[in-house]
Amino acid sequence: HVQLVESGGGSVQAGGSLTLSCAVSGNTGSTYFLGWFRQAPGKEREGVAYLAINGGTDYTYAVAGRFTISKDNAKNTLYLEMNSLKPEDTAMYYCAAGVVVFTYWGQGTQVTVS
Repeated sequence: HVQLVESGGGSVQAGGSLTLSCAVSGNTGSTYFLGWFRQAPGKEREGVAYLAINGGTDYTYAVAGRFTISKDNAKNTLYLEMNSLKPEDTAMYYCAAGVVVFTYWGQGTQVTVS
């Protein structure tokens, strides 16, 4: 099993920046692909950014060019750097990990942009 704990959420004004962290622990000897997801009130959860096993990244169109996903292997921590934040980025953000599908999920961290 893998445990994921997000942190770094908060309230920020439009145009500001936040960096989310996701501490990964447990069976980290296996290789997982990682991702960030978000869910706004009344909306479905959506994928935001993905980090492939080979290090490749992908982003949903709405955040491309503003968000950056990265991982510090020494710290077993996944990051989501968010710049030029917009009110529509307001949501609960979750990190997730998996081998074939996203199996493991964190509890989420709230991001509010006003």
